[in-house]
Amino acid sequence: MPRKLFNVVLFAFVALLVAALGYWNLSPDSFNEQPQSAETDTTIDFYATNTYTVQYQADGKLHYELKADKVEHVKASDITLMTSPNMNLFRGTEQPWKIRSERGEVSPGGVEVELIDKVRVERTDAKGRPTILTTSRLTVFPEKEYAQTQQAVRIDAANGVTTAQGMKAYMNDGRMLLLSNVRGQHEAR
Repeated sequence: MPRKLFNVVLFAFVALLVAALGYWNLSPDSFNEQPQSAETDTTIDFYATNTYTVQYQADGKLHYELKADKVEHVKASDITLMTSPNMNLFRGTEQPWKIRSERGEVSPGGVEVELIDKVRVERTDAKGRPTILTTSRLTVFPEKEYAQTQQAVRIDAANGVTTAQGMKAYMNDGRMLLLSNVRGQHEAR
């Protein structure tokens, strides 16, 4: 009888050991595997260099031209990064807004474009008068034809210079709302 008892105890021990290994899902091969690295938030799934993009309006008129030294797409966030973006925004008119910066980030679907570092927006009106806006950061909402910043802004126009902290620009009607610390130096004609 002791032999039967020994076999039962041994069988129970082996059964418990197999159950424990199954519970923790351990296999001999799992000890040799290297842990897989998780995909980082900055993994680039595609890129292009020296890009040139053109978009037309529904009526066939030129909407914009966009050049960039490099465009990279971040897989995890679906954000597109641009190096040295340079855009001519026509919106169907003859006189384009010329927009450039050192870097840019385009949100998923192109709803929002963040221009970063040395942002410069230039436009010459029909009478040949230039307007130049500079800031360190500008958020553009292309479909709404609206732009904004909380950063310092400088506007050089034919009649003088205006500076402010923060701005909202409504491109459809050419209106700008300067938010605070507005200063101007203008020539009387």
